[in-house]
Amino acid sequence: MSVLAFDIGAGSGRAILADVKDHRLHMKEVHRFDNTPVQIGERLHWDVYRLFHEIKQGILQANMSGEPVEAIAIDTWAVDFGLLGKDGELLRAPYHYRDHHTDGIMEDFQKTKISREAIFEKTGIQFLPFNTIYQLEAMSRAESPVLKEGVDLLMVPDLLRYFLTGEKKTEFTNATTTQLFNPKLMEWDRELVEAAGVSPELFQDVVKPGTIIGELSAQLCDELDTEPIPVIATGEHDTASAVAGIPALDENFAYVSCGTWSLMGTEVEDAVINEKAFEWNFTNEGGVNDTFRLLKNIMGLWILEECKRIWEYNGKIDYGKLLGEAEAAPSFAFFIDPDDFRFLNPSHMPGAIQQYCEDTSQYVPQSRGEITRGVLESLALKYRYVFERTQYLAGTPFYGLHMVGGGIQNEMLCRFTSSALGKPVWAGPVEGSAIGNVMVQLMACKKVESLAQARMITFKSTDMAFYFPEDETSWHRAYEAFCDTIGVNNGEDLTV
Repeated sequence: MSVLAFDIGAGSGRAILADVKDHRLHMKEVHRFDNTPVQIGERLHWDVYRLFHEIKQGILQANMSGEPVEAIAIDTWAVDFGLLGKDGELLRAPYHYRDHHTDGIMEDFQKTKISREAIFEKTGIQFLPFNTIYQLEAMSRAESPVLKEGVDLLMVPDLLRYFLTGEKKTEFTNATTTQLFNPKLMEWDRELVEAAGVSPELFQDVVKPGTIIGELSAQLCDELDTEPIPVIATGEHDTASAVAGIPALDENFAYVSCGTWSLMGTEVEDAVINEKAFEWNFTNEGGVNDTFRLLKNIMGLWILEECKRIWEYNGKIDYGKLLGEAEAAPSFAFFIDPDDFRFLNPSHMPGAIQQYCEDTSQYVPQSRGEITRGVLESLALKYRYVFERTQYLAGTPFYGLHMVGGGIQNEMLCRFTSSALGKPVWAGPVEGSAIGNVMVQLMACKKVESLAQARMITFKSTDMAFYFPEDETSWHRAYEAFCDTIGVNNGEDLTV
């Protein structure tokens, strides 16, 4: 018997059959598909109807493999949602978090409704302009007819799970990302919900990762010629699954899950909600096994991918060739703050980088190699900035960094990260989210006893790459220049 994990990211999704045999994880990809957002007029939507079609294709492919499927679970990105009408049907395809309908909403909401300090005290969540609370506020201000007609709000993985089972529940790790969930009360925060202009009745009961939600509906079983397979709420925020899939043998460890976004942090028992966490804009998202993920969202390889997309107007570019050009470019020619909002969704990313350099009185890069190297160096240096503050907030030193996710295939980024931190980097696995999704299912099915055992199995099953610091003196000087350029304080005592 195997479990079937659907791991859906911002650009693509995959269906993976997996099981544990002889204390090792065995995984087989049975289906892969694109996840391409759709621009309709001024709005950018997720095509959840296509995603559900691909999920059905994954179930069919799993059945054709001949391996009986014991359970199914889905993980995706966070914050986005769909609204159901009274008839239980989806009223409109969900907005994409990069859509511009929330522009300026976060700042105005904090000025006119609830202060930034009060919101953080209630939720412990990082302030990002696309958080669910600000999406709802934007819809409320626009007097959205969909919001007026909606009776049930479901986060994207909740929605896809609802399509499978007909059951409406919200999973804990994704609920916490909304900036509407109170981790102290462990429930939706009524004051925040009502401040966003919606009724608390819109929200579902919150369930823990590993909860069996229901089975495939009778209609789907007939359509797909399959048995009523149980559907489990895994760590449905893909980063929660990625953290569950980290092959860490120590209780205290630091990680970065890198891909389109880079999410860096550690695992803690209780949410860290204090003055420093607020000042540094850290977040406390729910984790697997009654934990919290103390972390910070960092704009990841999205910046480089968008540069590559623009450059490919003139023809396809091999990634290896691009990195070769970066290798030949001068080091530390310029720095950017990856989290500057001008990099969130510009129409021309290379131009946005050049304009940033002009605005900050730096050398303006011209070549692809220069821009690529500067982006990767800046990302590694931002990792150091967040790493040091994660140690301080967690109150424990970390002796290296676990890197997981598709971004670890960029060896230059891994190398730069180790040198920027002055610590070893352990890179692997690539499919971190899928592995964590699988492990939560296997724990729910009683085939894996604990999260610690799951991580030991992952460790035994992963071919990791190891990176060690190079030219630490130059990287330390570069870090000081980076902090000066992006305007952050590098003089704080962060001794743990």
